[in-house]
Amino acid sequence: MEEPVLAVVKRSGVSEPFDRNKVIAGVRRACQGRPVDEGQLAVLAAKVEDAVRATGSAEVPSNEVGLAILGPLRYLDEVAYLRFASVYRSFSSAADFEKEIAELKRLRPASTAGGPPGEGAPGDDAGPVPPS
Repeated sequence: MEEPVLAVVKRSGVSEPFDRNKVIAGVRRACQGRPVDEGQLAVLAAKVEDAVRATGSAEVPSNEVGLAILGPLRYLDEVAYLRFASVYRSFSSAADFEKEIAELKRLRPASTAGGPPGEGAPGDDAGPVPPS
């Protein structure tokens, strides 16, 4: 069964079809120089699309796509997450980074450096991430 077209409404009001490749390109920039491969980027993009489709809406604002990226990216690579979040949330000072790092540490499971790839955490901006 073919999935219905999902549209992303940009800040300008222009609507365009959801494009996994755009998600991958944006996250790839944040992951530059990090140990993240194309397969991991593809999985993240699929999780983002699934999360956005799970809203049940045919049109979603672009900021919801950004929020859907933050959740799984947090567990994929914390440095890439901070890079992406700093642009997405318009960090303007070192204090913004410090606050976000403190939140990462608070959410990090005690037994691991990160978490299970693609799983949400309490307080996750993206909401629950559907299991793969």
